Amino acid sequence: MKKVLAIIIIVIMALFAGWYAFVYYSTYSEGTRSGELIKFSKKGMMVKTWEGEISQGISGAQIFSFSVEGKNEDLIKKLEELQGRYVKVKYKERYAKISWLGDTNYFIIDITEEESPHFRNR
Repeated sequence: MKKVLAIIIIVIMALFAGWYAFVYYSTYSEGTRSGELIKFSKKGMMVKTWEGEISQGISGAQIFSFSVEGKNEDLIKKLEELQGRYVKVKYKERYAKISWLGDTNYFIIDITEEESPHFRNR
């Protein structure tokens, strides 16, 4: 009986490890988005994650929500400095949400400041 229970536990752990590796290392899509960085904060009760939002329209009608992995300290500093400015972000989309990494499927991997299309001719 103990041997069967141990095998079941090992199989469950192996399935979880396989699922986690698939979700973490494979990407569903990659791309870029641009807009005004309107929110960037560290939030959470038990596990703190970095979350942000980019407004992609004049009225803020289209919001792109994203997460940043905590290990990307340079990227986090750049995001904090560029808050309120027009930016272009490069992201990767994962197949599923991993709650201890972020609240969204979209994870930012690079950011650059851009010239706002709303104020080009002024």
